[in-house]
Amino acid sequence: MTDDLASTLDRISRVRPLLVALDFDGTLAPLVDDPSTSRMVDGAHDVLAALAGDGVAVALVSGRAMNDLHALAHMPAGTYLVGSHGAERARVTTFGLDRDVVRLTDEQADRLAELGAAAAEIARGRDGVWVESKPTAVVVHTRLAQDRDATAAEDEALRLGERLGAGVLHGHDVVEISVLHASKGEAIDALRDELGAAVVVYAGDDVTDERAFEALGPDDVAVKVGRGDTRAPYRVDDPEALVAALRRLTGSDHRPAA
Repeated sequence: MTDDLASTLDRISRVRPLLVALDFDGTLAPLVDDPSTSRMVDGAHDVLAALAGDGVAVALVSGRAMNDLHALAHMPAGTYLVGSHGAERARVTTFGLDRDVVRLTDEQADRLAELGAAAAEIARGRDGVWVESKPTAVVVHTRLAQDRDATAAEDEALRLGERLGAGVLHGHDVVEISVLHASKGEAIDALRDELGAAVVVYAGDDVTDERAFEALGPDDVAVKVGRGDTRAPYRVDDPEALVAALRRLTGSDHRPAA
């Protein structure tokens, strides 16, 4: 963590209301070959639990489907979950999830079924390529595939998205095709407006997180986790370094936003 980031987080820690929004995979949890085994790094849960409340809202903003994100993240009550790149949203309660209902038109439901069948054909016969179904999208994963199969599958998925999708996201080893328009940036804007947040802190690692960075204003804080080109002005090396940075937001000396 750079001195500039440390001093900025120290300053932001005293601002209220504050929204701390974070990607999950590659940001709080290391990237793994089997997504079902993904877990937050040590200390992440404690930091997020310490942040939530007292004028601080904590949200996970992920490409994962909501059920998957909820099962893996184990977030404390009162925090927000945004799944499927903004298409799904819920608030964690003591008794489960308080969800916003996602409704598809008949035409969208038909397109989603067609997308699923076509994506299955893309994966067929290509070792390491697999398809994930979400309530509003299908996802072609290529992380376990050889380079030739991965490239071919992603190219075909992108063409499929141009033909049938309302939104296409091309991230690290993944192409997601949605029948609803959604983005992490729009999800951040909606949360900011709803919560009246004076400042937003957002951290992410993937190219899809750049849309969230684009939504941030000059007083907000954007943190890129890991390597790669980014518009974020701050960067940390890995999830462990991000958790260390987030600890700076848990100071007890707060002041109201100017």
